Amino acid sequence: MPPTAMKPKIAISACLMGAEVRYNGGHKASRLCSITLTDYFDFAPVCPEVAIGLGIPREPIRLVGNPAHPEAVGTVHPEINVTRPLADYGQKMAMELGDICGYIFMQKSPSCGLDRVKVYHANGAPVDGGGRGIYAQAFCALHPDLPVEEDGRLNDPVLRENFLTRVFAYSAWQQLLQTRLTRRSLTDFHSRYKYLLMAHNPVQYKTLGNLLGNMGQSDLEELGPRYFSELMTALKKCATRRTHTNVLQHISGYLKQAISPEDRQEVQHVIGQYHKGIVPLVVPLTLLKHYFRQHPDPYIAQQVYLQPHPENLSLRNAI
Repeated sequence: MPPTAMKPKIAISACLMGAEVRYNGGHKASRLCSITLTDYFDFAPVCPEVAIGLGIPREPIRLVGNPAHPEAVGTVHPEINVTRPLADYGQKMAMELGDICGYIFMQKSPSCGLDRVKVYHANGAPVDGGGRGIYAQAFCALHPDLPVEEDGRLNDPVLRENFLTRVFAYSAWQQLLQTRLTRRSLTDFHSRYKYLLMAHNPVQYKTLGNLLGNMGQSDLEELGPRYFSELMTALKKCATRRTHTNVLQHISGYLKQAISPEDRQEVQHVIGQYHKGIVPLVVPLTLLKHYFRQHPDPYIAQQVYLQPHPENLSLRNAI
């Protein structure tokens, strides 16, 4: 992220930032969000339950009925039904938070949970599989390309790195749109994301390349959003050791003529160690960056893959 760039803005369930807004008057402060990430992101805390007028403390709500379209009702007084206010507020905030690049939701919450939120039959028995929180459902329906994640899943280093990679990609696209999308700028953007795409989704990488290859006849107003939507879908797939190894091999090929046979052998050895799970991704990347500082290559220098997020976040030290 260039020093002059504004921090990307992420919406977040307010309880994860330490706000005492939960039904019992408590919070669920996430150390990752409230301490580690605040140097790199501006957070916009939201608590839909408080926003629609439910007090603190308050009677908890739960989801009942059809898991695809559940109702949010009081656990003690089921006649209290806040389904419509939560859904309306989700739509309202989707319009207001037009400048965010991601959203971190409170897991298992009947308003904010993204997945596997408990839904109950009328007789009180839980429904298999669960559902999605009412507010989260309404919000996400209006922002289908937005990177979203639940707080608990961010404890997984692979999911954490994937989510924040997508947040920075979303931010980069927003900046591109502010400077005006042209055929040239779209081609350049795709070129910069080539190896990141290849690591996440090699099939979709080819599809997107073909999409831009036939750009001549396309309307840019239609092509731009379609390209970006497919890009975000592709990046949602987590890169693996195998796909990272493939990309590292491709990138190391640009050093073939520049470094000695001994140095080439060392690079291959370290990439092999990564592939076997002996060292994390940061090790072969650091070595490759070292050689590219000595032997710069303009095409490799612009690749987002080498630094898709700030180095100090250390996101690739554990994957």
